[in-house]
Amino acid sequence: MFPEQRTRRLRIKPALRRMVRETGVSVHDLIYPLFIKEGESIKEPIDAMPGQFRYSPDRLSSVISEVVSREIPAVLLFGIPRKKDKFGTEAHKKDGVVQQAVHRIKDAAPDLLVITDVCLCEYTSHGHCGILDRDGGAVENDETLDVLAKVALSHAKAGADIIAPSDMMDGRVGIIREALDESGFEYTPIMSYSAKYASSFYGPFREAAGSAPSFGDRKGYQMDPANVREAMREIRLDVEEGADIIMVKPAMPYLDVIRLAADEFDEPLCAYQVSGEYAMIKAASAKGWLPEDACIMESVLSIKRAGADMLITYFACRVAELLS
Repeated sequence: MFPEQRTRRLRIKPALRRMVRETGVSVHDLIYPLFIKEGESIKEPIDAMPGQFRYSPDRLSSVISEVVSREIPAVLLFGIPRKKDKFGTEAHKKDGVVQQAVHRIKDAAPDLLVITDVCLCEYTSHGHCGILDRDGGAVENDETLDVLAKVALSHAKAGADIIAPSDMMDGRVGIIREALDESGFEYTPIMSYSAKYASSFYGPFREAAGSAPSFGDRKGYQMDPANVREAMREIRLDVEEGADIIMVKPAMPYLDVIRLAADEFDEPLCAYQVSGEYAMIKAASAKGWLPEDACIMESVLSIKRAGADMLITYFACRVAELLS
């Protein structure tokens, strides 16, 4: 029998084709990101991300019900406070917007995993991910670490299941791990944005969260898109400091990095299909240039095929619906 004949026969029957498929996507792989805006009775559409909204904590019930009904296991929360200052003070308030949302979600759906993003960019008046130096021109790495630890601890106290630092400050995983352990949260995992690139694909997110930097850019602390070996070093450092789950962000432009990380590390690997990836598919499908559902599934499949164990995606609810 010629090999091509054997392969052809395997492709003919749909049931057999599914059985020999090398890569699969499951609803249990998915994490749904949510934007939480301080206030009441808020459900605002996000122009750059059609189908996505900013929710106030009191308006979360409907979207959480949908997530649970779709059997999506986790959500990732980003906070948008009323007030911002140069120190990101609102990020670690006991009754901050994310802290309120965590309480409400855990009351409504105790088994849903709540992951909280730990960064200062949504909370600082200058839009950078850390505390600036006296001249206001550069982020002070070490001064930022103490604030990040306070934010992480406040989220854990509110009931967050997983802490996800995304700031890319050096040493932040170790500082957060120490703060959690000392306060009795030694079993709260850290999902670290270990290889977060200074990407052009974050634009819609920055509109959604109001987190664009007021000057300069984030290339001083996020990764150069040209570098792969550096990503492996960054991931290794995070693992040594106590990261339980590692992440590559964005996903599709960095499938090679995902593959290399999957081959090199044993820790669970998450990939983030970011706002720009979402917006491109939505815009092209709205024009009739691409079939939306087919592109959604092909894109998430490519990320899983590259080696990701779990996937943060704004398409999570739609993927779950298509899988069902």
